[in-house]
Amino acid sequence: MLRRMCISVAVIAVAATPALTMLATASSSAQAAPAHVATVTAAHQTVTHGFIHNGGTAVQLGKAGSSPMTVHIGHPSSTSTNWSGYAATGSTFTSVSASWVQPAGSCTSATRYSSFWVGLDGYNSNSVEQTGTDTDCSGGRPVYYGWYEMYPNPSYNFGSTVSAGDTIKATVTYTGSNKYTLTLQDVTKNWTATTSKTLSGAPRNSAEVIIEAPCCTNSGGILPLANFGTVHVSGSTANGSAIGSFSPTGITMVNNSNQDKDTITGLTSNENFSATWVRAS
Repeated sequence: MLRRMCISVAVIAVAATPALTMLATASSSAQAAPAHVATVTAAHQTVTHGFIHNGGTAVQLGKAGSSPMTVHIGHPSSTSTNWSGYAATGSTFTSVSASWVQPAGSCTSATRYSSFWVGLDGYNSNSVEQTGTDTDCSGGRPVYYGWYEMYPNPSYNFGSTVSAGDTIKATVTYTGSNKYTLTLQDVTKNWTATTSKTLSGAPRNSAEVIIEAPCCTNSGGILPLANFGTVHVSGSTANGSAIGSFSPTGITMVNNSNQDKDTITGLTSNENFSATWVRAS
């Protein structure tokens, strides 16, 4: 399984972390392949995700000090230096889910990163409960893998092999008593990884489906966005309803000069959208 690196810093395995059991669910079809079962040791990643940034602060357009609107997508809109996608607010959220086709990376010799995930919190708070996949560029080649993160705790490898073109489904569910279930499924390869984690004090005041330029714990800076082309996201739900029913905020990723790093489309059927890469930074 491929593990993420931050620039030239190697992945640090945490020996004290218990093994994660990955259980794949076979199709109900009689022709389905046997369920894939794999046990791996969780590996602490040096690249992390986390809350939304806009000049270091979460800012929604229309408020004092916010940046000019760069796109009109039929929903409240904001810009961010590390997030794009949709964030639902105005409720207490117990679940979020979405699917996407893992995009192929178009890589040069530069090391770059792009993340695709669902999560609770992070739009109006400094905690995020999230799981997803990456399309990164390392050594001139694309690198694909799954992960989960209970920010501000570290990010960890999650799941089995991921390839470009795979259909991925991710879900985060609050189960009560500060406990969360994070599930990542590769529908194409027929594996499902799930883990239960505890995080106290998370407000659960947002649910989001996000494309991200992650950041490196060593420097704290936002990393260059890998060229993922276009990613197609479908079935975006929060609390079991289409995310569009919450009048979510559409977020476009921009650099410090307010130039788009990617663009997003409006929601179709209140659940589906696409994001297209524009520039690395």
